[in-house]
Amino acid sequence: MSVKLGLVDLRDAEYSYLDARGHVYLDYTGSGLPSRHQIRAHAERVIGGCYGNPHSENPTSSAATALVDRTRAAILAYFNAAPDEYAVIFTSNATGACRLVGEAYPFGPDARLVLTSDNHNSVNGIREYARARGAEVTAVGMVSPELRVDEGELLYALDGTRGLLAFPAQSNFTGVQHPLRWVTEARARGYDVLLDAAAFVPANRLDLSEIHPDFVPVSWYKIFGYPTGVGCLIARREALSRLIRPWFAGGTIKAVSAYGNWHVFNEDESAFEDGTLNFLSIPDVEIGLSWISSIGIDAIHTHVTTLTGILLDRLTTLRHRNGAPFVSVYGPTTTRDRGATVTFNFRTPDGDIIDERDVARSSAAAGISLRTGCFCNPGAGERAFAIDESLLAGPYFHADLTLDDYLHALGLPSGGAVRVSLGLASNAADIDRFIDFATAKYLDRVPDYADLAPRLRC
Repeated sequence: MSVKLGLVDLRDAEYSYLDARGHVYLDYTGSGLPSRHQIRAHAERVIGGCYGNPHSENPTSSAATALVDRTRAAILAYFNAAPDEYAVIFTSNATGACRLVGEAYPFGPDARLVLTSDNHNSVNGIREYARARGAEVTAVGMVSPELRVDEGELLYALDGTRGLLAFPAQSNFTGVQHPLRWVTEARARGYDVLLDAAAFVPANRLDLSEIHPDFVPVSWYKIFGYPTGVGCLIARREALSRLIRPWFAGGTIKAVSAYGNWHVFNEDESAFEDGTLNFLSIPDVEIGLSWISSIGIDAIHTHVTTLTGILLDRLTTLRHRNGAPFVSVYGPTTTRDRGATVTFNFRTPDGDIIDERDVARSSAAAGISLRTGCFCNPGAGERAFAIDESLLAGPYFHADLTLDDYLHALGLPSGGAVRVSLGLASNAADIDRFIDFATAKYLDRVPDYADLAPRLRC
């Protein structure tokens, strides 16, 4: 379809449920929002056709297979990825894509894992596969105040060996956009590269003809809200051929014998797609990509960058009556090399951090959807709060400790931060309502923390 409306008018036409229900949605890093067009297209396709399990050659199976294959081609075209270089493997989400790489990568004493400390836990978890196979694991630190990864330390870590480098194109904590040139640098030094694109691609162009990461995990709901439960791993075919799967499942094998105790994997991407694909939802990815393309990813980027600048300017200029800063931002306070994810804490007039649980409770009561906590990114959180690394080595968290006990042992003033993120359907009025809420609730005030629920998890 062709979209000729501006982004402001588009909200009225396609995302009117926000204003009709009084929502202020500020969690686009958590999930994008679906347009009415996408939901209508899904319903029309399912009602108007008949689709069956793709693992066959009957008419309904063939119809489903054709749509899945068309979606694979649409994904490659969207990212400008050559079909002879890249394959698309469907997963349940970006986490599933990371697990596929972690469990099958040939880690060992001669193949190490290099992680930036700014990583989502779905990437951090790969270290357990690496350690189990005797591989060295190196974490590269961040530099304050903008919490950018130390590039010198990163390049030093890549010297003298080979393995897998994993880093995010954009931090889901600070919004920092890390240099994509690291992909080329690492591959030139003999490394494979996993580029976590989940937080980056909703509002930024990723061109896989210009940079060539080996593995790119993506969650589609992060980009356009629907479908949920569908992600993919975009992988270089050469790198894919070096992965060693630890098991096989239905749909992944060309031949197998129960009595002979052997199996042979398929030779294409289906060797990594366990069981039956989500064949009724995968075609919605093509609809979503067409929707984004019709609006223009560059237009979306400009829109959210402008709004992010407005939000940052307003947050960083707010002061209590005594002149004390109202907000501490973790990460860049300008729009240079950053995305639309803004993480911060409110402070009292005396400089104390306002408990993020109170912000979660009061913002929800005001109809505002935002995120609080550590956002599954412990490295960025530990650096943001300047936690002593010797404390992080112990005391270890164990079953007899509550999370609040552990945070107290670390000397933390709070259990996390507040994250506001903007997206396609955001507008200036969302920012106005959020700032009005924040100043009315917390400016020149000390909150009453009565009846706050204990923290159960980060």
